[in-house]
Amino acid sequence: MKNKQLSKKIIAGKYKGKRLLLPSKTTTRSSKSIVLESFFNTLQFNIVGANFVEVFSGSGSIGLEALSRGAKKIYFMEKDSNALKTLKENIAQTDPNACEVFAGDSFSNIHTVVSKLKKSNEDAYFYIDPPFSIREDMEDIYEKTMQLIKELPELHVKLIIIEHMSGLDIPQKLGLYQVKKSKKFGNTTLTYLVSENME
Repeated sequence: MKNKQLSKKIIAGKYKGKRLLLPSKTTTRSSKSIVLESFFNTLQFNIVGANFVEVFSGSGSIGLEALSRGAKKIYFMEKDSNALKTLKENIAQTDPNACEVFAGDSFSNIHTVVSKLKKSNEDAYFYIDPPFSIREDMEDIYEKTMQLIKELPELHVKLIIIEHMSGLDIPQKLGLYQVKKSKKFGNTTLTYLVSENME
């Protein structure tokens, strides 16, 4: 029984109850159900028909939850090969035609995703859940993430959500974006950023 793979269920929507596999805990960190519930309660029905970008996807549990709740198209980005394999297995249980996976470095792949949004003249929700900076070789992950946010073109951004360590202070302003609200869940915090022009 010790080798049984970890899993979690999709909470609501079309694929409610579908069991998603989780990669090894040493590879990725899964978002808590309480965080997911709070996030989707905030979005309510705005997610229906929207595009959704999960920047550090892991198992894809956030993006597939969005898909289950009516999002139109999900863009996944993941670098780790073990997590990538799990992500693809999870997508296969839902609607692969509505999902696009970008393997490799998220900081490079984000440009490709933005180009696709530009081409179709659409915007998206950007959910950014980087590995915690306390992990080995991840010391500058938050610095790079802040830079990524600053470079996102506001025309193609509906909302930016960062899932991060509660001890991290997100600047009130990042380029054209500003913090709308933050919600803490123990060691994890969700911070929402919107374009200044949307305020």
